[in-house]
Amino acid sequence: MVQFYWSIRQSLNRLDFNVSPLSLSATKQISYEDLKALVGKSQNLFLVDVRTKEEVANGRIPGSVHIPVDTVGTALEMNPEEFLAKYGVTKPPLDAPELVFYCRIGRRSEMATNKAHSLGYVNARNYTGGYTQWSQKEGK
Repeated sequence: MVQFYWSIRQSLNRLDFNVSPLSLSATKQISYEDLKALVGKSQNLFLVDVRTKEEVANGRIPGSVHIPVDTVGTALEMNPEEFLAKYGVTKPPLDAPELVFYCRIGRRSEMATNKAHSLGYVNARNYTGGYTQWSQKEGK
């Protein structure tokens, strides 16, 4: 049995999958410091809060758009006119350079980021510190 697995491993090592290490990694992430540098300063930042309405009522990162995690896929599949009517902002393009999702601690936003990636949003990133880290660092 060990020989069988060794054989498969050797075969896989010889294959050229032509895949970059980044595409094999988990969800792309953004740090507090990098997000802080973008908030209020970047015209390209599209920041999405995927928490519940009740969580958002207790505070949010400035400039974020509230799209609950269970509706992210539907929202990103809307045509631009529907998106604008529902969320009051222009829908981000598939190649939006600074599309960031956040929640309380990073789990729901990871799901949202993965959903965005599956829909073609190649630069979508997850703020893993979430609102918990943001509010602590911002003293709120």
